[in-house]
Amino acid sequence: MKDQYILQIGLKRDKVPSFEHYPFSLPAVRALDTLEPHPKVTFFVGENGSGKSTLLEAIAVAMGFNAEGGSKNFRFGTRLSHSALNEYLRIAKGVRRPRDGFFLRAESFFNVATEIERLDLEPGFGPPIIGSYGNHSLHEQSHGESFMALLVNRFGGRGVYLLDEPEAALSPQRQLAALARIHELVCADSQFIIATHSPILMAYPNAWIYQFTEHGIERVAYEDTEHYRITRSFITDPQRMLHSLMQDPSP
Repeated sequence: MKDQYILQIGLKRDKVPSFEHYPFSLPAVRALDTLEPHPKVTFFVGENGSGKSTLLEAIAVAMGFNAEGGSKNFRFGTRLSHSALNEYLRIAKGVRRPRDGFFLRAESFFNVATEIERLDLEPGFGPPIIGSYGNHSLHEQSHGESFMALLVNRFGGRGVYLLDEPEAALSPQRQLAALARIHELVCADSQFIIATHSPILMAYPNAWIYQFTEHGIERVAYEDTEHYRITRSFITDPQRMLHSLMQDPSP
């Protein structure tokens, strides 16, 4: 465990000005003391608004990544929207430093692609940045294709990769391809923390799953997640669930 890049994430509770105001009022943050990620793959799951993306973003910023995404070399800002939670986190790191790293926010990956094009238009002595993403403009690909180009070409192993809802861009088949690539990178000594709604992604073997609820954060088994249970129930008997959802509301 000491060889992993992120050992522990803690909240400086004594520094928090008030747990009555956002983001500290979020149940997941209000109850946070320390959280230990898995040395390879950790998932944050929960309903929209539960705080999983807020915490992941704060971890990323505390680690030195740009709030809108990218590597640590990206320093653009389209709109200042991230919370101050990163200032109240304590990140315990392992003895080894990662060679690579990236923060992906599905909702702002368009901005990252735009920044890459802007930087490549500026005079410079190095090779074009887009070369690290497959030498094909990310704006000239679908959202899913551009994300896979990032995963396959840009991520190189021995890295810390923080992904916020990557499945937003991916079909089920592409999610399986992403799982395979994540495993390749794990075998290349990488550590992932992923906020997701996808029961496909969170099925990664031996991963730790932290569920964000109104009561705080708890580690759960894959089969105990709401995502797994609802998806399984629907696939097992879709007509029964649809019948329950679509009953005639008239008296």
